[in-house]
Amino acid sequence: MPIRIPNDLPAVKTLLNENIFVMPEKRAVTQDIRPLRILVLNLMPNKIATETQLSRLLGNTPLQVELELIHTGTYHSKNTSSEHLLAFYKTFEDVKEQTFDGMIITGAPVEKMEFEEVEYWEELCEIMEWTKTHVHSTFHICWGAQAGLYYHYGIKKYPLENKLFGVFEHTADYKNSMLLRGFDDKFFVPHSRHTTVKREDIEKVKELKIVSSSEKAGIYAVLTENGKQVFITGHSEYDANTLNDEYIRDKQRGDKIEIPENYFPNDDETKQPVVKWRSHAHLLYSNWLNYFVYQTTPFDITEIKKSK
Repeated sequence: MPIRIPNDLPAVKTLLNENIFVMPEKRAVTQDIRPLRILVLNLMPNKIATETQLSRLLGNTPLQVELELIHTGTYHSKNTSSEHLLAFYKTFEDVKEQTFDGMIITGAPVEKMEFEEVEYWEELCEIMEWTKTHVHSTFHICWGAQAGLYYHYGIKKYPLENKLFGVFEHTADYKNSMLLRGFDDKFFVPHSRHTTVKREDIEKVKELKIVSSSEKAGIYAVLTENGKQVFITGHSEYDANTLNDEYIRDKQRGDKIEIPENYFPNDDETKQPVVKWRSHAHLLYSNWLNYFVYQTTPFDITEIKKSK
């Protein structure tokens, strides 16, 4: 089934060229099917790239997905045009009376700051509190995962000596998790971050279960028992060239940055990266949508408020 996104969103053309079934809003409203309503809080600076990456993964399932995009009202992006935001984005104030089957909170390039120093932290806390009663399952990515673990469970983040940057091998800590259904024993995930969370801090919280980690990258996937909250510390959604774009950006800014690990063939940055995480990424999002959203969300979406 297709993903339903705004008719003129830039992602539409890209996804159609990749043979991903995108349904225009006009056609979707004529179908007698209740789509899964997925809300995306996009905190990434390049919002168009992130929209496309997430739409690609959410659209490659048998489920019809209706995507709603929001941005923070207390902070305005410097990297995305106001015209694009006005055309395709709402704010939390616009949607807070609604209910959603699922929500994605993306990462953000603010991890070196204390959470409370982030300009939109109070607004994000309000949104995360709201998810408890208005969202069936919330999927947190990278800094969004660290922010969620901190807000909901008091788990701190810690600075790394060097940026964790590259593509790393992962294994399952809990192989029976539905989130990892169909995964190989070893799989790869891109990471790009300056901070981390500690296993021992998470293991102290009885509501949380570590389902996957990496010897080099640390904790990767953490769930609550019912999957209402999912925390993913990596960037499975990244395109083939995203790490390269970040590498070039950091070098141009004069940042201390090493070549992304396990990314370029023979660490030769003149060669095209070999993607080895795409199939895992599709399976990750498909499993989340199927087992933690579609299979358990109420048909009457307003019942979400009553069940929490």
